[in-house]
Amino acid sequence: MSSSPALLDVSQAHARHAELRIVDVRTPGEYASGHLPGALNIPLDRIGRSLPELREAAEAQELLLVCASGTRSQNAARTLAGHGIAATSLTGGTSSWSAQGHPLDYPAGGPRRVWAMERQVRLTAGALVLLGLLLGLLVHPAFELLSAGIAAGLVFSALTDTCGMALVLGRLPFNRRR
Repeated sequence: MSSSPALLDVSQAHARHAELRIVDVRTPGEYASGHLPGALNIPLDRIGRSLPELREAAEAQELLLVCASGTRSQNAARTLAGHGIAATSLTGGTSSWSAQGHPLDYPAGGPRRVWAMERQVRLTAGALVLLGLLLGLLVHPAFELLSAGIAAGLVFSALTDTCGMALVLGRLPFNRRR
């Protein structure tokens, strides 16, 4: 298992805001719902394609990676560390930032109402499990394999601290920029 990335709490990040290059790794839809001032949006699924730009940015300023709660930004920091790029993760993410009264920036036209990715995953996984069970009862027992597959995916997700369903959901139109 890889080591944990460096972390900054909200008060540390707020005090050092001007000296940090902030990268928000949420989906564009989540980013549009409110982000730290000055944050650049590079979704987690695009981190690999953005390595040259991130390496250059990290040489100029310390990178602070941000997501909704801190989990995705820690994953991104581990990915970057694997490529020799130092980055720090914001503990508690934008949720903690705004909960402590710090402002968020919004795109022109105001914030978009988008569910956090974790909430989208929970809804999708729960709906697919229920669908598999319902179809298993009403149509054919083989449909229960859908529920088993989702359960196996959730276990794999927890063990690897990755989420394939979040990557797929992140590609949907409402999670992309308009």
